[in-house]
Parts: sequence; structure tokens; C-alpha cells
Amino acid sequence: MTQALRKLVTFDEFVADYPENSQKRYELHDGVIVEMPPPTGDHEEIVGFLVGEIVAEYKRLKLPYFIPKTAFIKPTQSESAYSPDVLILNQPNLVNEPLWKKESTVSQGASISLVVEVVSTNWRDDYLKKAADYEAVGIVEYWIVDYAALGGRRFIGNPKQPTISIYSLVEGEYQVSQFRNSSRIQSSIFPELNLTAQQIFESSSV
Repeated sequence: MTQALRKLVTFDEFVADYPENSQKRYELHDGVIVEMPPPTGDHEEIVGFLVGEIVAEYKRLKLPYFIPKTAFIKPTQSESAYSPDVLILNQPNLVNEPLWKKESTVSQGASISLVVEVVSTNWRDDYLKKAADYEAVGIVEYWIVDYAALGGRRFIGNPKQPTISIYSLVEGEYQVSQFRNSSRIQSSIFPELNLTAQQIFESSSV
């Protein structure tokens, strides 16, 4: 479970007080500092695999993307700041981001090509809060990789099974497609990415 450390904090206070070189990760959820669950080995293997595949694809396509080591997404309408598992940024638009140079923070959909969250015990944040906020920011594509089938049945079905949910922005609203087993991932950002749900799940040592 996530743990609230302090309430009613502004984004500026959160960034100013964020501990340097901390082994723990924190996010700001509507003014509340939240300590993120420590990642498992399986979680990190899947993140590493996806980073490798995505980087190879945008390099092949010669797209001006990169993945920052640490960066925040700040929805403009709330005192929140999210640090996704994988964040693909569109470098040319960063000149339009007022918080980028000093605080490595983005808030415009044009700067964010893709967000990936690999589900941990705080799955409600991924499926509910972050999906709504990423939609409001205008992030074109958002993946939820639920390799351990932790999410609620209303999100991944009954019986629960490992699922990748891809939220695609269509006329300002997310439409979701889901992928399981040997089904090939369908991404509007990387339409030629040849990757199945099972390949992603099996990249961990489960």
C-alpha cells in the first residue's frame, strides 16, 4: 500500500524538499506526498525490457525521443507530480516547458509521447487517478502493464489474468485496448513494434 507522509503540499514545496540520491521514490497526489512501493525484481526486469525495446524502435525510426532518468509529469489543474516507470519525451517540445530546465518537469501532452506504468500494489492509482490525469494532460498513449494481474476485475476481467491495457487519446478521451497471451501489442506511437503481451510478461524471471 502507498503511505501518505505529509498532507497539503504544493508542487513547488514538493520539488524543493525532494531528497537527493534517495533510494525511495515519491509522488505528489493532490497535495499529498506518497511514498511509492519498492519495486520487485520482476517489476524492474519488465521495465528494463520495455526500455530496451522502445529505445531500439525510436532509434530505428530516427525519432527525437529520449527517456529521462528522473522526471515528473505535472497535471496543470492539480498539485500532483507523477514519476512513471517509463516516460518517453519528445525533445523538440521541451523548449516550451517552463519547468523543464530547473525541475525536469513536463506538463504538456506535446512533450510526452508515451507513458508506461508497470503495476504494483498501488494499482488503483494507475487505473483510476493517473489514467484520468494523463488524459487531461493530453498524453497520446498510456500503457498499464499488469503482469501479476493485480488490478481490479472491472479493469482486467474475471478471472483476472496478466493484461496490458493501452489507452489511446481519441478526440480528447482515452479509448482502451487490452492485450493478453500471444496477442500483438497495437501502439499508435510505434505501429511497427513487433511485441506480444507474453513476450513482455516473460521478460521477467517469474
